[in-house]
Amino acid sequence: MSRSEEVDVTDLPGVDTDFHVHLRQGALCELVTPHVRTGGFTLAYVMPNLKPPITTTDQALAYKAELEKIDPDVEYLMTLYLSPDLTPDEIRKAKKAGIVGVKSYPRGVTTNSDGGIESYEAYYPVFEAMQEVDMVLNLHGEVPSDSATNTCVLNAEPTFLPHLFKLHVRFPALRIVLEHATTRAAVEAVKSLGPTVACTITAHHLAITVDDWAGQAWNYCKPVAKFPDDREALREVVREGHPSFFLGSDSAPHPPHTKSTSTPKDPCAAGVYTSPILLPLVAQLLESFSATDKLENFVSGFGRRFYKRDVDPAGPVKTVMLRKVVGQKIAEEWILGDQSVVPFWAGKELEWEIAKEV
Repeated sequence: MSRSEEVDVTDLPGVDTDFHVHLRQGALCELVTPHVRTGGFTLAYVMPNLKPPITTTDQALAYKAELEKIDPDVEYLMTLYLSPDLTPDEIRKAKKAGIVGVKSYPRGVTTNSDGGIESYEAYYPVFEAMQEVDMVLNLHGEVPSDSATNTCVLNAEPTFLPHLFKLHVRFPALRIVLEHATTRAAVEAVKSLGPTVACTITAHHLAITVDDWAGQAWNYCKPVAKFPDDREALREVVREGHPSFFLGSDSAPHPPHTKSTSTPKDPCAAGVYTSPILLPLVAQLLESFSATDKLENFVSGFGRRFYKRDVDPAGPVKTVMLRKVVGQKIAEEWILGDQSVVPFWAGKELEWEIAKEV
C-alpha cells in the first residue's frame, strides 16, 4: 500500500509524448498498447519492426487502425521500415497519408532487423524525397559487430556516428533523429549538428550501466547501456535542458520466456519494458540528478517542437499531475489472457505516481 504526500505535486500542462515505442502485434499488442496511457502518455511514435515489417503506407494505416481499436484515446504517429522496397513515390504517398517518419535498422543488430540496411547510399533518392516532403529519418545508431574491425556492442554506437555526419552533410534539411543514445560521443555529435538533428534518450539508459545488464537479462537491450561516464553524459544533457534531446522510451515488450532463458545457440531477447510506469519513472530519475525542472520539456515540449506537433494553444490543454508517494511497488508482471510482460524495475518501489489527469 502506498502513502501519498500531497504537498509534493508536479503539474505537467500539455500532452506527454513518447517518441519511440514498440507496440508489437497480435495478442501482445492488445496487452501493451493500453499501457501507453497507463504510463501517463497520450501520443506514441510507433516503431515499424513487426513480422513482416511495416514497409508501405497501406500497412502503416492498417496497423494504426488496429492500435486505435485497442485504445482510441492515444494519438499514434506511424513510421515505415527502411527497406529496398521503399521508393520516393511511396514516401510522397506516406506523407499525404500522415505517416511521420522512416526508421532505419542496421541489419541484424536488434529485434526484427534481419531485413535492415547495410549501406545508405542506395537510399539517397528516398532520403531526397523525405527531405522534400519533410518526413523524419529515425536512425538506430549502431553498426553490426565485426571482429575484423574490432566492433562489438560496446562501441557499435560511436562507430556508427560517421554515418550520421555524412547523412546530415548530404541532406542538411532532412530532419534526423539518432534514437536511444547511450554514449557521450553520441551526445556530443548531436549537439554539434544543429536544429535538424535530434536525439531520443530512454528512461532506462538514464538509470543503468553495463554492470546492470551483464548477467541480468531483464536489463539487456540494444543498444546496451554503457559506462558510468556515458550515463552521466545523458544526465548532463537532460539537466542542461538542451532542446535537441527528448524522451523516446524504446519500451520494448517481450514474452517473459524470451527474456529469462537463453541457450548456447540463442541469446535472450533484447528489450526493456517501461511503458506502464514511464512518466513516474522518468520523474524519479530526473529528480535523482536534480533535473525535475526539465521534466515537462523532456517528456513533451522539445519532442513536440522537433516533430512539429505543438499543442494548439486555442484548444483544450491536458494536464497530468504527479505526486510523491511512499511504498508504491512496481508490478511483478502485467497479464492479459495468456500474454504477460515484466516491467523494468519489477518489484522495486517508485517514489512518484500519476495523481490525476485533467
